[in-house]
Amino acid sequence: MTDAAAESATGDERLRRWRLVLGGDADGTGCGLGGTDAQMDAALAALYNAGGEGGSAERSAGLGASAPRVARWLGDIRSYFPSTVVQVMQKDAVERLNLTRLLLEPEMLEAVEPDVHMVGTLLSLNRVMPDKARESARALVRKVVSELERRLTQKTKAAVTGALDRSARTHRPKRVADIDWDRTIRANLKNYLPEKNTVIPSRLVGYGRRQRAVQREVVLCIDQSGSMAASVVYSSVFGAVLASMRSLKTSLVVFDTSVVDLTDQLHDPVELLFGTQLGGGTDINRAIAYGQGLITRPNDSIFILISDLYEGGVRQEMLRRVAQMTASGVQVIVLLALSDEGAPFYDRENAAALAAMGVPAFACTPDAFPGLMAAAIERRDIGQWAERYLERPAG
Repeated sequence: MTDAAAESATGDERLRRWRLVLGGDADGTGCGLGGTDAQMDAALAALYNAGGEGGSAERSAGLGASAPRVARWLGDIRSYFPSTVVQVMQKDAVERLNLTRLLLEPEMLEAVEPDVHMVGTLLSLNRVMPDKARESARALVRKVVSELERRLTQKTKAAVTGALDRSARTHRPKRVADIDWDRTIRANLKNYLPEKNTVIPSRLVGYGRRQRAVQREVVLCIDQSGSMAASVVYSSVFGAVLASMRSLKTSLVVFDTSVVDLTDQLHDPVELLFGTQLGGGTDINRAIAYGQGLITRPNDSIFILISDLYEGGVRQEMLRRVAQMTASGVQVIVLLALSDEGAPFYDRENAAALAAMGVPAFACTPDAFPGLMAAAIERRDIGQWAERYLERPAG
């Protein structure tokens, strides 16, 4: 191919891409579309050209009115675009075209690309879902949960087990590998010999190993207001993973203006998720009071509140309860979100008040959560951990 031909081909490709980006007739590009490109353009127009000129408005109106057409459209976009793009388009379709009602149709659910956002949407419709759609919805939710468990279980168990081993101290380590050299040196600084430039360890400090008894109590307290949908999904999966570890006693409660204890559902995160009810107000104080009552060993307990901190209950009482727990020895952690989306809108005044009490509030990604649990088990400074491993704590 000559240089001129190559330059012309590059220019045509650039026009083709602009034509797909601009949509509609895009007369300014002078580029027509055919074959797969025309089908991709029609799929995009059906979603993003609502109210536009030509056939796109008719397509978008038809898309929003018929479950079979939407199901075909969902199948089309899965053929033309990668999974990450499909998930974004599905989310936009639900919001722009008000497809929540059609998501209650089994044929729609079978055509959807499963992802965390779609699970959140289905859970918000749980109470109005017809029986004929329920099994399809459960199958979609189970597929997402299984993928999350595959991705997160091993990392979480490894981080928690390692932290429990490190936090269990012994003065008679049986192996050199069990010696905590940092603590051993600090414990023997009085035995420092300047002439030898060394420390003589008269007392060893080591890591304990493989205790079968429960070593930590973990309480997950999850805000199930509508903005926390992704956090509810991830929290339920992590709760199930933690509950499978015999060294932890894990409890999980969800709340809006009331509190529901779902601990007995932790063996099946899908059932647990269908036990939630996304939407509604929030009474954080009531939820904390209930969670506080589950704690029997404060010095060995981790209380994780996952909430945007918009309190509909008694704010001062909420802060007083958090102060009580921290004073008793409970490791209190506040997550504004547990998702890949970063911090949502949150109550900055409450976040600042908690930070002043030594309880920083920050958003945490699912991939960082195992490390956070390890830091909490070892009773490291959570604010410093967040500064180091996350962007920046709020408040």
